[in-house]
Amino acid sequence: MDEVSTTVNTATDLSPSASAWRSWLEANGPRLLLFARQQTRSHEDAQDIFQDALVKLAEKLREGEFVGGQEAWMPYLYTAIRRLAIDLSRRDDRRRRREDTVGIESDLDQRETFHPWFESEASDDETRTQLEASLKELPPKFAEVIIMKIWGERTFAEIGEALGISQNTAASRYRYGLEALQRKLGGARRKGDLSI
Repeated sequence: MDEVSTTVNTATDLSPSASAWRSWLEANGPRLLLFARQQTRSHEDAQDIFQDALVKLAEKLREGEFVGGQEAWMPYLYTAIRRLAIDLSRRDDRRRRREDTVGIESDLDQRETFHPWFESEASDDETRTQLEASLKELPPKFAEVIIMKIWGERTFAEIGEALGISQNTAASRYRYGLEALQRKLGGARRKGDLSI
């Protein structure tokens, strides 16, 4: 109830009729906040969404743009809370994907910088160079999955989440990428450029 009181105080500062707001919010605020909690990923997000929706309603009322009386406030707020929660979720997902992509790129850069791709003494420099060149020639959608799986030691689920694709798509790209890499390296072996 404390959170609703805080929101009531904030919303009444924006409203032309403070007593109407206060009594209405005290009666309906807890169920709206509960709805906001169900629509968001955290308690803090729910409070923010709830308050943003109330502010939108208060501004519409103050400017005379709201159609309907007090009985239309609840449907409006449910819709506003739902839309704001969807927008917040999309922003968070896009931000998380960007951060994951940057994190993966950073991890790959660090692995490439500090660790050779092939640490085995059996792999000579020529073989290593040929393998790296062939991997870089693959379509990026295959190469990134192979790199994330082998050198990033990620699961297909983690790869799918990071790239915004399904786990099955990540596994398929890995399989197709390995087949394409095998064909490239098979051709190099037949030409005598690769001796493994």
